Amino acid sequence: MINNGRKVLVIGLDCATPQLLFDRWGDELPNFKKILGQSVYGELKSTIPPITVPAWTSMMSSKSPGVLGFYGFRNRKNYSYDEMYFATSQAVKDDRVWDILSRAGKKSILVGVPQTYPPKPLNGCMISGFLAPDTDSQYTYPAELKGEIEGVAGEFILDVKKFRTDDKDYLIKQIYEMTENRFQVVNYLMETKEWDFFMFVEMGIDRIHHGLWKYFDEQHKKYKPGSPYENAIKEYYHYVDQQVGQLLTKVDRQTVVFIVSDHGAQRMDGGICINEWLMREGYLKLKSMPSEITPLKNDNIDWSHTKAWGSGGYYGRLFLNVKGREPQGVIDPEDYEKVRDELIAKLEAIEDENGANINTRVFRPRDIYPQVKNVAPDLIIYFGNLTWRSVGSVGFGTIRTSENDTGPDDANHAQHGIFIMNNSGLAAGRKSGLHLMDMAPTILRLFNLSVPEDMEGKSII
Repeated sequence: MINNGRKVLVIGLDCATPQLLFDRWGDELPNFKKILGQSVYGELKSTIPPITVPAWTSMMSSKSPGVLGFYGFRNRKNYSYDEMYFATSQAVKDDRVWDILSRAGKKSILVGVPQTYPPKPLNGCMISGFLAPDTDSQYTYPAELKGEIEGVAGEFILDVKKFRTDDKDYLIKQIYEMTENRFQVVNYLMETKEWDFFMFVEMGIDRIHHGLWKYFDEQHKKYKPGSPYENAIKEYYHYVDQQVGQLLTKVDRQTVVFIVSDHGAQRMDGGICINEWLMREGYLKLKSMPSEITPLKNDNIDWSHTKAWGSGGYYGRLFLNVKGREPQGVIDPEDYEKVRDELIAKLEAIEDENGANINTRVFRPRDIYPQVKNVAPDLIIYFGNLTWRSVGSVGFGTIRTSENDTGPDDANHAQHGIFIMNNSGLAAGRKSGLHLMDMAPTILRLFNLSVPEDMEGKSII
């Protein structure tokens, strides 16, 4: 395709779920229904792991987490036991779409895209994503854009505060305020700035899924019919539908519009206490057992008698204590694969409280990534194929819990998000086999730019 003044707009809806937007509520969302009838659309397979960081950067770089070298928000800095780093923009060493477009003379506008803080120069302007610490920080490029935005829309809302809360009314209020603020800023920039490529990410769907999923999903263990919040998520999808519909009145048929998410969502059945499980199986030993639930502390681990430890989150990360690699390693390097195989077999056999296998999936990084850079987990774990989360704290006295150790949370991530491509010239209809790493090469082709050979995805046009 030749780019004749074409523009590309990417509407990112973090955690938007195909089962809800395409199917369950598809007929009730008039703007999305209209768009779907004119678009190529389908489920969009996410990265392993399917979480905000690294998924959005994988989408815009067409590089897998192993190649990017980070596997979540927090990563091991080295093979010590305690040095960690946050995967901010400074951790991103590979080009993303806007870097390539900038060199080609194309102007880009970014709003709220994860891993853009601290902001880096580009040909255009940028408002960082929710990893910016607060609005006192320099979260825009150029710097003077901060004052301009605050003059138009007030304080830019980076994220909701403490979305893991029991105060659901306060959470819902925050989510709507953030979304209204985000679309106000996006509309202003779209109308007043020159751009060829515009991308923004709205976090509200992710936050409302985690906070209120149990109120509408009849299959959720904590579902109770008749809750005043039963329709809260559907009502918010309606609100987003309205906002997207209004936004799309501002673009013409020469603008290719993508509406995408980095992953989906599903009910959370509970948590597997990964370190409690490792203790029970004889892989982890503490110097003293805590009397209450507490995060695992490295200085309380008896490293001389510990083979493995884990971390919590929507997926599990398991690390081995290897001689010559970790400071007090105990596993002989020649036994590394044997221990991993043993752990995989045991993890995949984990059962629920009724004795039924929960269908855990375990991945070796080198099996799923073309390269493995920096310090990857030794094993990546989807407890219950992501229907259970990984709980890293200790002191539960059990391997299963119905509560999250970081606050109330009803939903886990799912492997597939949404993909909608409008005004592409392709025949409308549902398409299968889409991967989020296909996004970057597709966007470059729309601008008639060559696709770098090291991109892992393939253009769909």
